[in-house]
Amino acid sequence: MPLSALVTVAGALAAMAAVAALGLWLAGADDLPGGGFGPVLAATLLTALGAPAQLDGGAAFVATAQGGITAMPLSVTLVGALVAAYLFLRPMRRHAVVGGRLLLARVLALAAGWTVAVLLLSAAARHSFTVSTGDPLIDELGGAFGAAPTVGFRVDPGPAVSFGLLWLAVVVLLALAASRRAPLPTGWVRWHGTLRPTVHAVLVLLLVYVLLGLVGGLVAVVTGSEPRQTLAVVCLGLPNLAWLGFGVGLGASWHGHVTNSLGLPFPHPLAAVLRSGRDVTLDLGALAEQNGWAWLLLPLAALLVLAAGVVAAARARPPLPVWRSVVQSAVVLALAVLAVGLVTRVSAVYGLSLLGLGGEGRTVLEPDLLTAVPIAAGWGALSGLLGALVVRRRFRGGAPPGTAAKAPAGRTEP
Repeated sequence: MPLSALVTVAGALAAMAAVAALGLWLAGADDLPGGGFGPVLAATLLTALGAPAQLDGGAAFVATAQGGITAMPLSVTLVGALVAAYLFLRPMRRHAVVGGRLLLARVLALAAGWTVAVLLLSAAARHSFTVSTGDPLIDELGGAFGAAPTVGFRVDPGPAVSFGLLWLAVVVLLALAASRRAPLPTGWVRWHGTLRPTVHAVLVLLLVYVLLGLVGGLVAVVTGSEPRQTLAVVCLGLPNLAWLGFGVGLGASWHGHVTNSLGLPFPHPLAAVLRSGRDVTLDLGALAEQNGWAWLLLPLAALLVLAAGVVAAARARPPLPVWRSVVQSAVVLALAVLAVGLVTRVSAVYGLSLLGLGGEGRTVLEPDLLTAVPIAAGWGALSGLLGALVVRRRFRGGAPPGTAAKAPAGRTEP
């Protein structure tokens, strides 16, 4: 394996592990029995790549436990993606272009190293421990029958490798598409010059939301009553909340509910909405009923999306026709919101049955993609139109940037 691939894999996983370990420690995972912190850390890294964690357990012949968790700690995901993209591109930046075979060889070497790392993590992401159901009667019956319930978790290697390679492919593609100095095969350069500004602007838009969320989180740490729990949320799930706010601000909605929460942290307005019914709709109006400040998500989203469209149009080389700016912005923003919806999904279920008595914890949060994606496409089209019109107005009467002035017919330039 080339040294650069090894450095990329090691650097990305080290950064992810540092953020995840801090978040888990703040959440109290260091108190897990039986040396459970290490396996939980490994499982957290794999769930940050999108792999689901399976829960199972039981107690002799009188109790069973089962469930599963699909929830990406996107703070860990984002840190890993940024570090992996930087380390992947850095050795190639001294080249203006790169051959297709060389680029493919680098990607395959990186994929091989990543696969080995994911397999090692999946082997470590296994543990079991005794749990309390939260129901005194069930706990007493379990003790009386010598059947104290246990629960174990694992991340199966097959899904872990599949999701890990998918995550890596997305990171590499976005790094190549968004980086100004990314070396590409010659045939890709023209395409890159026109598409890169839009992809870059949307990625920056998402990072701005995370930075705004970080500021809000730090304010909550200083002013709130549970600073440690708030910091845990920042270290594990800040982009989950920030990008949820982005989608809600655009007019998208999620639906779900929380019953007997499994310990997944939610801010109060969000938790209040999700606990209000069996299958509730989480949108701007529902959040605003819990906290009137939520209405600010709408003008914030409008301002940042339209600004991204203007910046993208101004940086396109050569400048795009209006129709292409509209279509390109619509497609890129729709894909971004589709990705946001998929990575902010939460499905966490745990059920315990003991002698016919049982308890269940369930947390579900699903995006309504059939409305969210078209809404995002509409916003993207509007931002692309505004950007193209602003650029045309700015350069009216002169040559747009990246084009040469054309001499009048019959004249020869000196």
